[in-house]
Parts: sequence; structure tokens; C-alpha cells
Amino acid sequence: MKRTSLTPALTAAMALFASMGITAQDTKPKYEFGVNLGFLVYQGDLTPQRLGSFETQKFSIGLHASKILNASVSVRANLLLGKLKGDDAVYDNPEYRQQRNFNFTSPVTELSGQLLYNILGRNYAEKGFSPYVFAGVGLALVKVKRDWSNTNVSYFGTESSEFVTGLAADIAHSTPRILPVIPIGVGVKYFFTPKLAVNAESSYRLSRTDYLDGFSQAANAQRKDHYLNYSIGVIYRTGSKNKLACPKMKY
Repeated sequence: MKRTSLTPALTAAMALFASMGITAQDTKPKYEFGVNLGFLVYQGDLTPQRLGSFETQKFSIGLHASKILNASVSVRANLLLGKLKGDDAVYDNPEYRQQRNFNFTSPVTELSGQLLYNILGRNYAEKGFSPYVFAGVGLALVKVKRDWSNTNVSYFGTESSEFVTGLAADIAHSTPRILPVIPIGVGVKYFFTPKLAVNAESSYRLSRTDYLDGFSQAANAQRKDHYLNYSIGVIYRTGSKNKLACPKMKY
């Protein structure tokens, strides 16, 4: 009777085990989910500061979900909730702002789609820092409440003055309810484990309206209104580099 050799069977089993190990090692994370807390900063006619009105910043919260496409690129759906505020009265210089005394508030609900680029190509890195930049398109729902009741009209001249004419035009002009925006920004995340990270972001929202604050002709009709968001948060990443947790071989 011939003895059946176990060599082919053992070879096949070892090859199968090796392929399983390679598959486990090649398993990469696919999704990231996060929540961010921060504040919104209005930038427009009711602030002399080019970087926005930090004196009237308001709380914001963001929720996001990302699909990792490769080591450098991912796409993200982002929900941002917050409030915007601008107020001439918080500025003493230039003097006319105290006399004009315009102010506004508006809640903001923004939904956007964004493309993220990981500068160092570390989307699959298990630990460490990963700086990134992003840009996208979105829609913001706003409800602008403007107030000119404390304006000193006499400071700006007669009833035929350009200011009075402009204010009348602004009062007659409706404010936006749905606002197309282009979010652009930078961020950095740090993974403590393959699944958990913290991140910080700074982003700018470009828009094509001059009525986000409710005023244009009586303020600066040449300058569009925008807003910024600064935030920090936590990220949870699904998947791992070694899904099957195969032990390392020691020799």
C-alpha cells in the first residue's frame, strides 16, 4: 500500500494561511465619523476687521462623515449648526459706526460636500499627525434679523443723503433664506489609536450675497459678506490594519 504524502496538503494550508494574513494586513479603514465644537465668525459690512468680528462670535457644532478613497484623498459630508451676529456698536473706531448702529443676528444650518486632501498621504496611518486641506460646495439656511432702530440718521445728513437713500433701499430689499456657500479650509488630526483621533479646523465660507447682515447700500455695496468657522473635535475611524488580529511569528 502506498503511503499518502501530506506535503501537498500542508503546502496548500500554509499558502491559505499566508494569504489570509496578507488580506488582514491589507485591510484598510474606509470611513471616519466625527463631531466638532467651535464658533462662527461673521465677516462683512458691520465689522472693520478683515478677519471677521471676533467680538460677536457665536457657538457652533459640526457633524461629519467621510469616505476614505486612498491614502491622500477622501470625501466628506458635513453638517454645521450655529449662529451669526454683527454689531456696529461694539466698535469705537471709526466713529460713524456708533452713530450708524446697525446690527443683525441669524441662525445657520449648513450642509456641504467636501473633498479632503491629506498633505502627507497618511489616511491609513495608525497613529500620529495628519495635516489636510479641503474645499467643497454647500447650502446654508439662514434667517436674518436686522435692526436699524438706533441709527442716528441726522449724523449722516439730510433726507436726500446717500446714506438715507441707501438705507431705504436696504429696508425694501429682502434678505436671503438659502445661501450657496463654498467652504475652504485647513485642518490637522492626531490619531492616538487606529480608531480614535482629535482634530482642529479653520475654514472660510465664501458667498455671493451682500445681504447676509441685512445691509448693503447703506454700508458697503462693493463688499460681499462671508463667515468663518473654527473648531476642535473627535474622530472615530472604522476598520483597522489587522482586522483578523493574526499573531506575529517569532523565530
